[in-house]
Amino acid sequence: MVPTYLIKPHLQRHYPTVQYAKGIYVYDTNGKKYVDGCSGAVTANLGHGVPEIIEAMKEQANKVSFVYRSQFTSEAAEKLAETLNERIGGETRYWTFLVNSGSEATETAMKIVIQYWQEKGKKGKNKILSRWLSYHGITLGALSMSGHTARRERFVPLLEDFPNVPPPYCYRCPYQLTWPSCQWRCADELEEAIIRIGAEHIAAFIAEPIIGAAGAALTPPEGYYERIQAICRRHEILFIADEVMTGLGRTGKMMGLDHWQAKADIIALGKGLGAGYTPIAATLVSEHVIEPIRNGSGVVMSGHTLSANPLSAAVALAVLQYIDQHRLVQKAEEIGSDLFTKLCRLQQKFSWIGDIRGKGLMLGIEFTVPDTKTMMPNKWAFTDIVVTKAQENGLLVYPSAAGNGKDGAAIIIAPPLTIERAQLDELVSLLEEAFHHIEKHFPMKGNGRNDGSRK
Repeated sequence: MVPTYLIKPHLQRHYPTVQYAKGIYVYDTNGKKYVDGCSGAVTANLGHGVPEIIEAMKEQANKVSFVYRSQFTSEAAEKLAETLNERIGGETRYWTFLVNSGSEATETAMKIVIQYWQEKGKKGKNKILSRWLSYHGITLGALSMSGHTARRERFVPLLEDFPNVPPPYCYRCPYQLTWPSCQWRCADELEEAIIRIGAEHIAAFIAEPIIGAAGAALTPPEGYYERIQAICRRHEILFIADEVMTGLGRTGKMMGLDHWQAKADIIALGKGLGAGYTPIAATLVSEHVIEPIRNGSGVVMSGHTLSANPLSAAVALAVLQYIDQHRLVQKAEEIGSDLFTKLCRLQQKFSWIGDIRGKGLMLGIEFTVPDTKTMMPNKWAFTDIVVTKAQENGLLVYPSAAGNGKDGAAIIIAPPLTIERAQLDELVSLLEEAFHHIEKHFPMKGNGRNDGSRK
């Protein structure tokens, strides 16, 4: 093995070396082709090697790549903020704070909501409520807001106890109820947590519209976020939508929250904003939140060296224009429906596919002990087995948590929004091939085809 000085996710694992990528395909230095079935980390939403984005990058680099935000603004950054407000705001006006990653975007949102209450004279409102089985980033503030057990466990002494609310996990309802007769019991848990803690201590509630890395596209039922928003307003608590994974067309709507009749006070964007072409993310702050800060200290206390750099802003602006010009939001909805149907057909072939869920081109597959809803034990490392075998077959899928955050296994299927219908068949065929190999070689009690009795 060639010596390496690069720290990778697993220090003792060999990784292929990428050579180039085009469209939905990635090629390594051995000439092997991979279908990018998860857009890397649900990021490369336009696919790879898009000429228009590369040209925008070159054009801005020839002008200026970097200026410091406390010294200059730039045409690219100003236009990006204007465009985000136009595409997302509707009747709500959003101000944009540009950062470099989703973790920075959610942590900036956390800082802004705390500052908002300080500027209004309510300095005791400094806690953030969040859900278990959620993920908002790896920096300490973002991780404090995350209910991702596996990613929290090493750093618990350094973290705040922000997660308090159960996720909208209809497949494994903790109350053993079903929707709609459940009357959104999981949403009402937010109100109970607020009452226990005291609204006078709580600045905001943060949630992913559709839960990603911690829940494999867990999707709330109709009416859930309307109820969440009403609870927040009733108790004077701001609502942060973490749209880092779900935003900008991924779910078949411009924003994931658009599937519900609800509006966030603050929105965190990332991943698809740069579409993998540049590190960029954003925190969008509604007018009513920015107003007391603007009229008070006049300074949002956050920022990073590369925030709002012209190069990344120009690339993100080109990404948004490409999404519009190629109708990728609508395409994600249409193609996603076809992909969902194809995955459901796979579910009938493998008794250990427990649930298919999600919206648009953000779909999750939860695996269970065959013919049951029992969680895959953590010791099986089943998610890793699926991800590894799929990659060996030439398909990239995204690992996800499920179950209780420790036990449970799942993956996310989220190809670029530019994928064509014929390429869906290639993706699903490679996935099915990996599943057949796993079924043949991985011993699971009750292993076999579904007899149709599983709910």
